[in-house]
Amino acid sequence: MSVVVPSYNHAAFVESALRSIFRQKLLPAELLVIDDGSADGSPQVIETALKNSPVPCEFMARANRGLSQTLNEGLGRTRGEYFAYLASDDLWLPDFLSARVALLRERRNAVLAYGHAFYIDDQDHIIDCTSDWAGYVDGDAGQMLLVKNIAPMSSTVVYDRAALERHGWNEQARLEDYELYLRLSADGEFAFDPRVLSAWRWHESNTSRDTLWMLEARLAAQRSAAEYLHLNSAQLQSAQRALRFAVAEDLLRLGKKFSALQCLRQGWRGAPSAAALGRILFRFILPSIWVRRRREGQQGRAQRRYGQLPL
Repeated sequence: MSVVVPSYNHAAFVESALRSIFRQKLLPAELLVIDDGSADGSPQVIETALKNSPVPCEFMARANRGLSQTLNEGLGRTRGEYFAYLASDDLWLPDFLSARVALLRERRNAVLAYGHAFYIDDQDHIIDCTSDWAGYVDGDAGQMLLVKNIAPMSSTVVYDRAALERHGWNEQARLEDYELYLRLSADGEFAFDPRVLSAWRWHESNTSRDTLWMLEARLAAQRSAAEYLHLNSAQLQSAQRALRFAVAEDLLRLGKKFSALQCLRQGWRGAPSAAALGRILFRFILPSIWVRRRREGQQGRAQRRYGQLPL
């Protein structure tokens, strides 16, 4: 089992990420940390934290090359049968590696194992959980990836190395993991574990906060992977309309009506039913303040339900 930590300007969080690896019930056989040109003192924090590593580890600090190239480098420099990476601001709960590796050993047709994740703030308070809204699937993940605004969170995934090495990360892709997921979905099953065993940190610098940017990146990835997925032009167009519709629904839930309207203009024909189209049109007339208060209430309930991260 190999673990890579790509680090970039997360001096405030990277020690916690590393300690969550050190606390695993199943320790990795090797740990590689690559700092991708941080300018905030991250390398010094990492060097100090790795002095207490209970597993064989290697640390590299170099100029910035981007996440995809960093992950490909980490894949090429490690040898474990299974591979996982943990972003330098995310966390794993102690059972994470043991549970995912056990699942992959049971499911020989699976190319990866994944599950639910907590969303946490910069104080490790839980503000959301994918188990409350993400309709993840077990087995064939192709349709989930193509037509829904849902994909595995990177912090929840362990890969089968043999499957991963067939593709690696597209270094020209704007959204690193999504295109890889698309290609892997054509190769084998996604083994789903419903337990919540990892945490994704929500803060101001997250690229994924920009929903429209994420949408365009996913559409580009679909076009790039279409031939591998055996999608003809009509099938690709249909999938892209459905994805635009799904993103419009999510934007309305967040109260972002203007952005939702941009998506809906090109994606309304991707509605799965007339009822779904009716629901989304109804949401346009709801006051924005009601949507915002509803969202704040959901976050408050998540904090009361889950509390502090159980590390």
